[in-house]
Amino acid sequence: MASKVIHALYNDDDLLMQAVKETRAKHYHIEEVYTPFPVHGLDKVMGLEPTRIAITAFMYGLVGITVATLMMNFIMIEDWPQDIGGKPSFSYIENMPAFVPIMFELTVFFAAHLMVITFYMRSKLWPFKKAENPDVRTTDDHFLMAVDTGNNNLEEMSKFFYGTGAVEISIVESEDDH
Repeated sequence: MASKVIHALYNDDDLLMQAVKETRAKHYHIEEVYTPFPVHGLDKVMGLEPTRIAITAFMYGLVGITVATLMMNFIMIEDWPQDIGGKPSFSYIENMPAFVPIMFELTVFFAAHLMVITFYMRSKLWPFKKAENPDVRTTDDHFLMAVDTGNNNLEEMSKFFYGTGAVEISIVESEDDH
């Protein structure tokens, strides 16, 4: 099902922030905002929930330290114990100080690599994916706010967005992803 979306183009980030505030006050649904650089506070003004990605990073770190511990216990204690410097490896606890660098490195390795994969999956970024940027000017010096028209009057909405400081308004057909 296709729906209409208004693309309001702004040339200043302060105008964009104010326009987002006014748009939310009018209870229009903001689909997405495209900016050439991160705009501080835009996520809060848009009403987006805080990210929980740090929790996943912690869990991936726990997986890494668990793998490191189990791997070193198996390799150095159970499978192939060695007499290094006159100190036989009969107990993991006695030898743990020597294993701390490996535990740290695998914790960081697992957290970093699995976070990259999680980020790409969460952002729906795949190799060879076609870009979804509706206007190439948003990669240079303009800001675009895409707003779902719903059952609202298009002419009234256009006047509203010009009143918020938009330099250009366009109405496009959007395919629903849901």
